[in-house]
Amino acid sequence: MAEATEATDAVVIPKPLGDLSEAELLRKRQIGKVSTETLRYLTDAFVSEGFDWLLPVVFSKSTDPLWPDPGASIEKRVETEIYGETVRTTLSMIIHKLVACSTAYPRLFILSPNVRIEKRERGATGWHAYEFTQLDFEIRDAGSNDVRRLVEDAVVGLITHLKKRTKGELVSLGRHSTIEAPARPFRLYDRQSLSAEYGEGWEASLPRDIRGPVWVTNIPREFYDFEDLSSGAWDNYDLFVPKYGEILSGARREWEFDKISSKMERDGVRKENYTLLLKLAREGRLKPSAGAGIGVERLVSWITGAKHVGEVQPFPKVPGTVYDL
Repeated sequence: MAEATEATDAVVIPKPLGDLSEAELLRKRQIGKVSTETLRYLTDAFVSEGFDWLLPVVFSKSTDPLWPDPGASIEKRVETEIYGETVRTTLSMIIHKLVACSTAYPRLFILSPNVRIEKRERGATGWHAYEFTQLDFEIRDAGSNDVRRLVEDAVVGLITHLKKRTKGELVSLGRHSTIEAPARPFRLYDRQSLSAEYGEGWEASLPRDIRGPVWVTNIPREFYDFEDLSSGAWDNYDLFVPKYGEILSGARREWEFDKISSKMERDGVRKENYTLLLKLAREGRLKPSAGAGIGVERLVSWITGAKHVGEVQPFPKVPGTVYDL
């Protein structure tokens, strides 16, 4: 089978399943096969490493504030009332992970649904969806190097696996000869050096210059990412891939009550939304950990060369567009 040419940079808003041509449906099935094998490989890899596979949470009183992360662009937070209590759809399961990892599950992962109603203009980036799934994981008493090694092993193993198990699909999608298992360790960049080189738009500029996955560290973010208050350095890390951008976000975590509390006050985070987390920290029951969330749709988009992240979703959820299904 002749290999297709790579997709152009033009952003195409995905159509619903009922509007796809036969050729487009074939492409959808091919991407679906790669997605299936991606999930099979990653879940097997985490289970074999001793991780517990937890079930996700959709509604909760406590969820990620996504503040003051400069990369957040939330137009609306979805809330409802259950039994007289206000609950929110899960923005990410980071708070749940910290509690679960500290109490009952020292090594855990979750295929976590995230609902983030992004601003309409983000539909044109090709990289955002207002519903998506993260493979969220957390490891008690781990550091950043532990997580980065785990992820690098997973990415290299995944690409090697897919090039064998989904060779026909990747050839047809134009990716078998253009995506290779990267060499380890992945290159490490500090966010400050990237800001000096590219300016404030470094997140958009970096993917155009790199040739394989790279780590970016020291990104100012939410209260739960570990920050050295004396130097202002953040012990966190995002994984960027060529052309597509960030596919993973993670960090070593804060666990000390006084530090978490003061950071919440500094950032204007409402403490009443994090009662249990603060209680565990006050009692010394919140444990040091590190982890990350892998954007499943973004990962598969990079692997398959998708034109839009919504193309890898059976039922696209593109900012600014509301589909029937």
